[in-house]
Amino acid sequence: MATPDQPAPMTWRLHREVVLLAGWGRAILLQLAHPLVAQGVADHSGFATDRRGHVKRLKRTLRAMLALTFGGPKGAAEAAAAINRIHDRVHGHLAEAAGSFSSGAHYSAHDPALLAWVHATLVDSFLLTYERFVAPLTPAERDRYCREAGAGGPLLGIPPGIVPGSVGELSAYMERMVASGDIAVTDTARALGREVLLPRGSWPLRPVLALARLPAVGLLPPAIREAYGFAWTTRHERRLTALSALVRHALPLASPVLRHWPAARRAETRETG
Repeated sequence: MATPDQPAPMTWRLHREVVLLAGWGRAILLQLAHPLVAQGVADHSGFATDRRGHVKRLKRTLRAMLALTFGGPKGAAEAAAAINRIHDRVHGHLAEAAGSFSSGAHYSAHDPALLAWVHATLVDSFLLTYERFVAPLTPAERDRYCREAGAGGPLLGIPPGIVPGSVGELSAYMERMVASGDIAVTDTARALGREVLLPRGSWPLRPVLALARLPAVGLLPPAIREAYGFAWTTRHERRLTALSALVRHALPLASPVLRHWPAARRAETRETG
């Protein structure tokens, strides 16, 4: 329970916001920029072949994040166990050489290095999205969020100390990964990325998807955005700036019922008795 001496967790403050969905596209595109992650998704997910694969994946990931954040010890343990069971099946080999990886390189969803990359892309994207669309954070708040977000890593098989514990460590890690050669956008990633931005059969939602594309593409590191082949002009940048300003001004007027996830509202009610 939050008190003046013990404020509410930063993970609660960020993850309760429905608008953080604006950062999911960026996070997924960053994850797919790792050749082993892209190969694993292509080999073991209906993401690209199932007409609703992208929606199902988003729902599963969202449910897991909410349970890990707001489900208490029991809910978090159950969510982590479900994720680990899925990861048990995800392993294979890279189809062709990419970046620093040779053809046939083995991948596993239990690989701590891949888990750390997925974790870091989410933390980085959520921080960026929150500050763009909700409100600025102090350096201490950013660091506290990084520490809290990594606390559940051992439940998912991430060894202690492998994920960044501060925003400085996070920035250094992201830069180091991009410079290492481990991050290389493959043709597989580009095909999956197109499904992220414009899923098949989604033409009735194209106006909404056009808005979602702005943060997904515009907030990517420029080098990765260019590697995907995504166009980004000053017009796109102006639209993203206008969209984020509009949302920041509108959110304080929104009801918590619309603004915050039900799991977050239930957890806050539980904590206040």
